[in-house]
Amino acid sequence: MEKEKPKIILVDDEQDTLDFLSYHLDRNGFEVRSATDGFKALTESRNFEPDIFLIDYMMPEMTGLEFLNYYKKANPDSKALFVFLTAKIDDNTQIETLDQGASDFIMKPVKPNVIVSRLNALLRSHNSFNRRQTDVLTFGDLIINPEYYTVHLDGNLLNLARKEFEILLLLASKPGKVFKREEILDQNWGEDIIISERNIDVHIYRIREKLNNRFIKTVKGIGYKFEE
Repeated sequence: MEKEKPKIILVDDEQDTLDFLSYHLDRNGFEVRSATDGFKALTESRNFEPDIFLIDYMMPEMTGLEFLNYYKKANPDSKALFVFLTAKIDDNTQIETLDQGASDFIMKPVKPNVIVSRLNALLRSHNSFNRRQTDVLTFGDLIINPEYYTVHLDGNLLNLARKEFEILLLLASKPGKVFKREEILDQNWGEDIIISERNIDVHIYRIREKLNNRFIKTVKGIGYKFEE
């Protein structure tokens, strides 16, 4: 049986970029659709159900981040990954965008072999995450449900971004184990993805805020662990 191709929607207001990327991704085993703006991408996604959106960060009418937020609200059960193409982005904007659900950034000018490698690494990491944990985890009044990507604390549903959820699930899967920052990076982004360790610290800070500063402890000079 032929292996199912990963589905990807390219979104960029430059047709030359779409043609260039479509050609290389198709040659490397992706099923590709393209759109010149966010509204057309929404139309394309209705019957296509993509695994990945590869989106230009700055576009007229609807920016990449606006598209991400709109799509996630309209499709709360979707597990699609969002990768942004950008010529320049500062650290704070990158962290904020990652916190809202982005998976990665790829800098322009684009190199086809780099894009293919990064997308495949993301898919491997994402598929590994979906396989490694399916049981609901309960720690007193904290309930983590991997199947539905939900976290409840004291009976309240918490609003965690995808990467926040995945980091929390990783830590909670082995209470007491100390996870080094580089291990958290590898487990949740893959070895081929270039993300700074500062992003881990920011994600941990935001997770702690939502957990009322409970459960996650810092081990100085090493990393983080989950404690019941």
